[in-house]
Order: sequence, then structure tokens, then C-alpha cells
Amino acid sequence: MPEHPNSRQPRLIVVDDDPDIRDLIVRQLRQDHYEVLSAGGVSEFKAALVEQRIDLIVLDLNLPDGDGLELCRELRGQGNDVRIIMVSARGSAIDRVLGLELGADDYLTKPFEPRELLVRVRNLLRRAQPDDAERQRNKGARVACFGPWRLDLFQRRLIAQDNRLVMLSSAEFRLLSRFIEEPNVVLSRENLVPERRVTAAFDRSIDLQVSRLRQKLAGAPGGEELILTVRGEGYVLATPVSYE
Repeated sequence: MPEHPNSRQPRLIVVDDDPDIRDLIVRQLRQDHYEVLSAGGVSEFKAALVEQRIDLIVLDLNLPDGDGLELCRELRGQGNDVRIIMVSARGSAIDRVLGLELGADDYLTKPFEPRELLVRVRNLLRRAQPDDAERQRNKGARVACFGPWRLDLFQRRLIAQDNRLVMLSSAEFRLLSRFIEEPNVVLSRENLVPERRVTAAFDRSIDLQVSRLRQKLAGAPGGEELILTVRGEGYVLATPVSYE
């Protein structure tokens, strides 16, 4: 009989080829009363995924039989919305943005404090309630309209006034959805990515994500000034939003 999602503790899996690091993370997560599995590579992970429902993956990028980035891309391409926290020794802003654009929900640079991982896991799993954009979808709305753009909430793409389509990465869609939830409200980095609240104030990869999103919005007349910077406070989507 299929498991009811609310009838059990969240099930996590740690995918890392280093047994010492893997075991340390598993022990820490189990102390927080999660059910935790482990895998040393892509093939072990895929075998576990076939057998059991997984709620969150702690995913290392460098694996002996594959690449964590490619695995993330594959899961999102299959429509799998499992929460993913990438962990890697590669800590540049570009690496973080790449991981997030391929569909990861969060990114941690090694070495990291186990307590920080626990906080991020809790925050991601807490996001079980549908956000405002999701609630609009449930009410039958398919498109959010703002400035010269329409955002298709189902196919996750921008539609210009001339019906030109602009595809969004997973990270760009999540970021734009957050702006759309609260138009004309200044949002700090912590508010834009609440699952990364612990380090968001110092995370410059968020600024890079905003910059890339701005570049796409600037592809339509009037779109270049939709997202404004409020010095010392954050960013604001400076336009009303309607749904259809």
C-alpha cells in the first residue's frame, strides 16, 4: 500500500563517495529524527529511488560513476521535484548559480558546519505548503501578468507581448515566482530565498541570479526596470501583478 506523505518522518538520502563524510552527515541527520539512507554513487542512489520515496537529497557533485550536476538535471527533466541540497568543495558564485539553475534548491560549500546543514534541511522540508503562485494555479489561473510579460505558471516560461517565448531555469522561475508573490514590496536576500536564510545576507550568488533574471526581462520594451535595487535593503518587483 502506498505511503501517505503525512504518515511518516521525511526520508532523506546522502549521496557522497567519501564514506567518512557520508557517515558523519547521516549520523547528524538521524539525530534530528529523520529517516536517512546513504549512497556512494549515482547507481546506488537510483536503486534506492526505485525502491522508496525520497523527500530530500544531500548530493555531492563529484561522484565515482557520474556527476551530481548531471544527476540533478536528469531528475528535474523527469519532473521529479524532490528537494536537493548540493554539497561541493567548489564554492565560487558561478558554481553555486550553475547548481541552482540546474534545479538544486540549495548549495553548501565544503567544509560546512553540520548544524548549518540541519537548518537548511529543516527549512526546505518546511516548504510543504503551496506558495501563492501555486495557490493561484490551484484556483485555475495559468498565467501571471506583469509589465510587458506574462509568466506561464505551468510551463515555467515567459511570454512577451509578441508571443515570443523565453525559457527560465528552475532557479530563475523560483526567484521570479517569489517576486510575483509580493509585487511592490522590497524583499531582502533572506526573503527571496528563505531556505538559505542562514547565509543569504552574504551570498552573492543571489545577486548573480537576480542579474540574469533582469537580463531576460530586459528583452522586452519596459522590462529593463521591472526589478529595482533598493540600496541596503534588497530588491523589488516594481509593477502590479494580475492573473488569468
